[in-house]
Amino acid sequence: MTPPPRAQITGLVLAGGRGSRMGGLDKGLQRHAGQPLALNALRRLAPQVGPLMINANRNLEVYAAMGVPVHADVLPDFAGPLAGLLTGLMHCQTPWLVTVPCDSPQFPTDLVARLAAAAAAAEADIAMATTWEDGELRHQPVFSLLRRELLPSLQAYLDAGQRKIDRWTGSQRCTLLRFDEVEAFANANTPEELQALQPGRQP
Repeated sequence: MTPPPRAQITGLVLAGGRGSRMGGLDKGLQRHAGQPLALNALRRLAPQVGPLMINANRNLEVYAAMGVPVHADVLPDFAGPLAGLLTGLMHCQTPWLVTVPCDSPQFPTDLVARLAAAAAAAEADIAMATTWEDGELRHQPVFSLLRRELLPSLQAYLDAGQRKIDRWTGSQRCTLLRFDEVEAFANANTPEELQALQPGRQP
């Protein structure tokens, strides 16, 4: 199996959360290095993929000004990352979709190529990033490459009232790819964590 080229991969920036630990702020619009987190993610992802889009549920006109299509969750009430994933698959026009969250501003610049190679090597339908932290392997399900053909399976899973992302990915042909650069996946759930991720603030 040959890794899919970037033109066959749509990039989706997930910015549709409640931002509860950010005081209810729209996390994707909070600033990192002088620009909104979502725009930072778009610019970091753009060289790695073909088409781009954003999943957001508030301030849609602000996100639209970033120059790519913006899609709100097709499920109500901030239903979580799987809702964003479902929305992305429904709007994806390429064979593959890759997702990144808006709040991890340092994700690897070769993330997609590495996930694509892993999917090809394992003949998998999903390639998911993992990291080794505190003596255990941690899944990073919002950093995943997956086939558009998985849409019916995810739709059925959510229609059944399920919401746990690991349970769904675990039921698919999913390969895990370990990234040693743990710091690249650091995310900002709170204003303090966002401040700590600003350039020049890393220990």
